[in-house]
Amino acid sequence: MIEIDSEKEMLWLPCPKCGARTKIRIYEDTVLLNFPLYCTKCKKETKLGVIKFKIVVSDEPDA
Repeated sequence: MIEIDSEKEMLWLPCPKCGARTKIRIYEDTVLLNFPLYCTKCKKETKLGVIKFKIVVSDEPDA
């Protein structure tokens, strides 16, 4: 579940695999490209991009 704090315009980045909240916080002006997000709950790493709260999961295989 995506949690957005309207007062500060921030959200806790959810894991795209299991949906658990990760320890990464993003703001409206945060830009991440090919960010390796590791989830401590499901023990998976996912490359993703974030621009203005829009989260895009990369389909590229790890080299």
